[in-house]
Amino acid sequence: MIELMVVVGIIAVLALLAAPSISDKIVREQIVEAAKLIEFAKPPVQVSWATLATMPVDNAAAGLPPAASIVNNYVSSVAIESGAIQVTFGNRANSAIRGKILSFRPGVIEASPIVPITWVCGHASPPGPMNARGLDKTTVADRYLPLNCRAAAPLP
Repeated sequence: MIELMVVVGIIAVLALLAAPSISDKIVREQIVEAAKLIEFAKPPVQVSWATLATMPVDNAAAGLPPAASIVNNYVSSVAIESGAIQVTFGNRANSAIRGKILSFRPGVIEASPIVPITWVCGHASPPGPMNARGLDKTTVADRYLPLNCRAAAPLP
C-alpha cells in the first residue's frame, strides 16, 4: 500500500510540473493560428513598397477594412501602422494574451524597393542589410512567443 502511495505521489508531482508547459504550448498555438490572419494584409504593404517606396500609414491607405473589422477567434483587431501589422489578441484568446499586441514589421532594403519584404515577427531582428519599418509594439510575454518572434540571444 505504501508503495502505491509513493507512485501516486510521484505521478502527481510530474503532472504539476507538466501543467505550465502545456498551458504555454496552448497559448503559443493560439498565437501561431492568429498570425495566419495577417496573410491578406501583407500584399498591399508589399505593393506599396515596390511601387511607391513608401509604406501605407494605416488600413485605409493599404486598402484594407478598419482594424476592428479584421477579427477571428483569437484576434480582436489587425491594424497597419507605417507598414507594420499590429495584431491585438482578444475574443477567445487565452487570458495570458488577451489585450496584448504582436507586431509584424516589414524588413526592407532601403535602396532596392523591388527586393521582396521579409516579415519580422515580434522582437526579432531583420536579416543582414535589411531595416525593419514601423514600431515593434509587441507586448506578448517572451515565454509565449514562437522562437522566430523572440530577440536573438547574444553570442558568447
